[in-house]
Amino acid sequence: MRRRPAPLLGVLALALAGCGPETAEAPPPVRPVLTTRVTPRTVETFGPFAGTVEPRYQTQAGFRIAGRMVARDVYVGDLVPRGTRLAALDPTVLQFAVTRGRADVADAEAQLANASATRDRQRTLFEGGNVTQAQLDGAVASRDTTAARLAQAKAALQKVEDELGYATLRSDVDGVVTAWSAEVGQVVSAGQAVVTVARPDIREAVVDIPDALMADAKAGTVFTVTLQAAPAITAKGRVREVGPLADPATRTRRVRMTLVDPPEAFRLGTTVTVALAQSTPPRITLPAAALLEADGRTSVWVVAPDGKSVTRRDVAVVAREGDAVTVGSGLADGERVAVAGVHSLAEGQAVRLAASGL
Repeated sequence: MRRRPAPLLGVLALALAGCGPETAEAPPPVRPVLTTRVTPRTVETFGPFAGTVEPRYQTQAGFRIAGRMVARDVYVGDLVPRGTRLAALDPTVLQFAVTRGRADVADAEAQLANASATRDRQRTLFEGGNVTQAQLDGAVASRDTTAARLAQAKAALQKVEDELGYATLRSDVDGVVTAWSAEVGQVVSAGQAVVTVARPDIREAVVDIPDALMADAKAGTVFTVTLQAAPAITAKGRVREVGPLADPATRTRRVRMTLVDPPEAFRLGTTVTVALAQSTPPRITLPAAALLEADGRTSVWVVAPDGKSVTRRDVAVVAREGDAVTVGSGLADGERVAVAGVHSLAEGQAVRLAASGL
């Protein structure tokens, strides 16, 4: 009988062994996951909004009379104590008017003295029976008329003297010059704005806030005002006035905030930013891709402290905006949450943190 070769027997043995029980499945591979660290936000900032420092009180001063301006004594930015001369008109015509007024007063005084003497003489003669009552009455009326003309002349003189004083424009307050609206040699009309003087003692931050956000900018609310050029310098600003109407072009409202004891660095015209920090319940912002919404549950995958596995945990979403969601509860500070591939993870799955994880 012919003997089979040994290699053929080995092949048969392997074939018979393959008919036995199924071999155990290999464990799933360890998946890399991209994560972010949970950081609750307990303060919400309203703003910041850009604005400028402006005076609460400012005056556009002008001459009370018309004339040609011949002097301008101060410049923009100058500090002017009360009573400082700011500008002047040509006083020549007014000085002539004052001279004429004084002459009219002198003439009226002389006529009054003459009329008074005539009245006294007529009264003496009337008492002696040498003149009639009508003559005495005429002397008395003439004296009263000249007295009235004297009063009229004095009033006219006072008017032209006042007008001569109006030819000099002086500051009514301690302030700073912020703008000029006329130049030397220009003829200005009565009441025309010539110079703007602001009071620097009460300063305000003036900002424009979108109309849709005005619910948080009520009168009396205190904002933090920061210098843009020096963010370390801040002051408090209390909302004093909110514009009643929104600007038709920008849809913003003008808000004026009175600065409370501001540092000297808050000069008029300085650019500032205003913001309001408000305490809120803890809120956590996550990418929308971190949410797993399945089986009627809204949850995320939380990485174990050792970073080797994930666990599904339900969370409460309080807001959604674009590619981000705000979680109100369900997570703790410092935990790591998977932010990619959440639909391909399983409970307890072995993972490792990706090198690009946050």
